[in-house]
Amino acid sequence: MQRTSRMKRELMLLTTEPPPGITCWQNGGQLDDLRAQIVGGADTPYEKGIFNLELIIPERYPFEPPKIRFLTPIYHPNIDTAGRICLDILKLPPKLLMSEPNPDDPLMADISSEYKYNKQMFLKNAALWTEKHALQSKENLAAPTQGASPPSVCTSVSSQKRQGASVPGASKKACLGP
Repeated sequence: MQRTSRMKRELMLLTTEPPPGITCWQNGGQLDDLRAQIVGGADTPYEKGIFNLELIIPERYPFEPPKIRFLTPIYHPNIDTAGRICLDILKLPPKLLMSEPNPDDPLMADISSEYKYNKQMFLKNAALWTEKHALQSKENLAAPTQGASPPSVCTSVSSQKRQGASVPGASKKACLGP
């Protein structure tokens, strides 16, 4: 009961006072199944992109963190092809996730190497992925009403393939998500 009241209070706070560039709502009226959208930050290769995320709240919340994964494909060294996020990146302030990748603790070694040694190519590829997968019309910026479906249909990450995505050791990294 305490978990439910806390989740309702936190969701209400997210609805009434959302962090800049972030929208969150219940998926199908379920308190433990949430969807969110993050707007790509200015002066990043993700600028003007709208990235959909899935948040699954575990039974042991708040003693266990939500499972979060990107539903929108993103070209990022700390987010794998299934949308899972490297745990270490979550230790940084949230705005750093997309504006300042951590190439020293990657889930995607090939993208990390590109970020470190050919940053212009990384910026170009990330911007191309954003244009291909995350640019949406302005009407999709508003979250749906409670219990409604997400405001846009996103491409499943599992159907996307990156060149060099099967990097040895990448699957051994700790990450969030199913």
